[in-house]
Amino acid sequence: MKNTALSHIHESLGAKMVPFAGYNMPVQYEGVTAEHETVRNGVGVFDVSHMGEFILSGPNALALIQKVTSNDASVLTVGRAQYSCLPNDNGGIVDDLIVYKLEEEQYLLVVNASNIEKDWNWIASHNDLGVDMRNLSENYSLLAIQGPKSVEAMQTLTSIDLSAIKYYHFEVADFAGIENVIISATGYTGSGGFEIYCKNDEVEHIWKKVFEAGASFGIKPIGLAARDTLRLEMGFCLYGNDINDTTSPLEAGLGWITKFTKEFTNSENLKKQKEEGVTKKLVGFELLERGIPRHDYQIVDADGTTIGIVTSGTMAPTVGKGIGMGYVNTEFAAEGSEIFIQIRNNKVKAKVVKLPFYKK
Repeated sequence: MKNTALSHIHESLGAKMVPFAGYNMPVQYEGVTAEHETVRNGVGVFDVSHMGEFILSGPNALALIQKVTSNDASVLTVGRAQYSCLPNDNGGIVDDLIVYKLEEEQYLLVVNASNIEKDWNWIASHNDLGVDMRNLSENYSLLAIQGPKSVEAMQTLTSIDLSAIKYYHFEVADFAGIENVIISATGYTGSGGFEIYCKNDEVEHIWKKVFEAGASFGIKPIGLAARDTLRLEMGFCLYGNDINDTTSPLEAGLGWITKFTKEFTNSENLKKQKEEGVTKKLVGFELLERGIPRHDYQIVDADGTTIGIVTSGTMAPTVGKGIGMGYVNTEFAAEGSEIFIQIRNNKVKAKVVKLPFYKK
């Protein structure tokens, strides 16, 4: 089990630690609901240093990214980031990721912790273009400072104007006295904030400075359990739950990051799927009766016939009801459709709703 550079700090703060993607990670500190509300209403900090970071450099770096990702990275300018995915050859998804354009011929790819080796091997297997690839996952740390008070709380730590960094844009600047830190207006909570990329030997200093700067704003450390409830209220996909090697980006509602203005892995088959239509779709639903939907619960129709499966579910702290996402047969995917979640021996009524669940 690997530790992040901050694992000892989480343990000293009394965090409940669990194995996650091969790392010893904090799942919660004071409790999921309290931590969730801290991020929705104030500012909280996640250690997500288990994520993977690859640097792709050289004159053909963009060409390789265009070949292996579904989105169109040619629209990126220096200082912009893009959500994308790596399609496989069979209509599924190797991983979802964020692509950052650092320089004209240099890109940062941030991938999920559980897929670092798989993603690296996949991209490398398509690199017949001489692109210089470096896996910096073991050397870099990542803090997600999230919540509506993030900008105000962190402004004293940098010389740049944090409020000027637009969503999915970033700056390489000074932060907490450290030079060349990536300050990215990204995150997976839907409540605003930043993700801070720095070297492992810098992150403990930055963590302490972040908590000093945020003290008067009620800043708190947040675990992975609240990260999950926050992202689910936004309808954001979690790899391994809502998307995987067998789910197509079109089935998953990721048509907006699947651009057929270029050729990429399996693009011909995905284009055909778009033209012909999918047979199942990922939808959001909320329960109309008491209950909590969970991963792998069956979704059934009024007659009890299985029509799909729950991929993510929880009792949503901000929304205040049982919510979930799951794949259903296309005829049940329209907003307002009545479906039922099989919770043990009970069919619990639910309806398909438009995402996100949480609306600011």
